Amino acid sequence: MNMIVVTGVTGNLGRLAAEDLLARVPAADVAVVARNPAAAKSFADRGVEVRHGDYDDPSTLGTAFAGANRLLFVSGSDITPGVRARQHQAVVDAAVDAGVGHVVYTSAITAPDAQGFLADHTITEAALRDSGLTHTLLRNSFYHHYFVNPGLAAAVDAGELTAPVIGHPLVTATIEDLALAASLVLTGDGHEDAAYELRGVPWTYEELAKTLSEVSGRPVRYRELTDDEVDPQTAFTLPFLRQLEFGEPTKDLENLLGRPPSSLADTVRRALDA
Repeated sequence: MNMIVVTGVTGNLGRLAAEDLLARVPAADVAVVARNPAAAKSFADRGVEVRHGDYDDPSTLGTAFAGANRLLFVSGSDITPGVRARQHQAVVDAAVDAGVGHVVYTSAITAPDAQGFLADHTITEAALRDSGLTHTLLRNSFYHHYFVNPGLAAAVDAGELTAPVIGHPLVTATIEDLALAASLVLTGDGHEDAAYELRGVPWTYEELAKTLSEVSGRPVRYRELTDDEVDPQTAFTLPFLRQLEFGEPTKDLENLLGRPPSSLADTVRRALDA
């Protein structure tokens, strides 16, 4: 039996990847790892083995990864400086000790030379290389839903989309596409020691306003916000987004999916229908 172990299944990316896997392989060939196994009951109900594993408790990880031919290592969500790098080193060490055959890691598109909280991915990629583990790096885009979500209905109602100046296109992908790409790598061949730049769809707020108009059938204009007008709860992200280098477009996500990534129009349509 080729056992595939998936971490982070109580989060969106890990859950969706595990669900995609179950459409491709028998439940007996999948195990999922959760810090709180009770929160993964829906998988247990489908015949999937649910294992306890906590990135903050390395003693739990050996059992969690036991027998894994392939491991989907979903990156941690705690971006407190130093925490995620420590957690991830514990995961890599446990994977080595457990004899995991192949690790698939959900990294980020800036990982080769990341700054700030994304530097954790740079550190983790180096740890995987140094470990000797066969691995695949999925350098994921930011998720569409951070920017394109049901809250855009208010912009349609107002006839105006407001957003700060970023200075370059954003590059995002749907979490569903990224989860599907992960499950396809886990069940496919030829991905050993590969790094995929899953850059998704580039877009601007002007294009988003135009797409909102086309999808809703109502006029929506874009108005730039000054920095002073930006909500203080989100203003802290502006310097990061403005200096972020998304890199050149690639076909990696399309090639893995076997189709183009979900378009901005498709995502807007789903958001407004939600």
